[in-house]
Amino acid sequence: MTTTPEPRRLERPETEWQRVSPKYIPVDMLSTLIFGAIVTAAGFIPFWFGWQEGWFIGAALGAIFLVVLALTPRRVRAIGYLLRDDDLLFRRGIMFQRFVSVPYGRMQLVDINRGPLARAFGLAELKFVTAAASSGVTIPGLPFDTAEQLRDHLVAVAETRRAGL
Repeated sequence: MTTTPEPRRLERPETEWQRVSPKYIPVDMLSTLIFGAIVTAAGFIPFWFGWQEGWFIGAALGAIFLVVLALTPRRVRAIGYLLRDDDLLFRRGIMFQRFVSVPYGRMQLVDINRGPLARAFGLAELKFVTAAASSGVTIPGLPFDTAEQLRDHLVAVAETRRAGL
């Protein structure tokens, strides 16, 4: 008779922010590069149809996306989460920081999503859905195993907290 191994217990940091995987930086940069190339090419359409000053639109969009691309590594390093006693605290942003607290008892759905680029790098994103539409949180760039462990842990904690409501 084989026994299934007991799932590893997720260590709950008290004050240590957990960061997304550094492998998420090239995923986000590649996504930004693809989107930026498409938008920049679309910005040159007026020039291609004969408007002589239309090249300025495409050049300006290209410059904006180059700045966004240069800031991407720092923006990715600013993403983090913290498991606390009663909630999960999520943060993102460099200049305009956003902190979102998601109480365990209010979590209705914890979902794992994996796009083709993230899957190629072994990453996933964890999405939390609550009753309030504005408090939906997505943590991108988690290693797939970590995302599964975190999902299982959060579902178990959410179930115990809802039972006490």
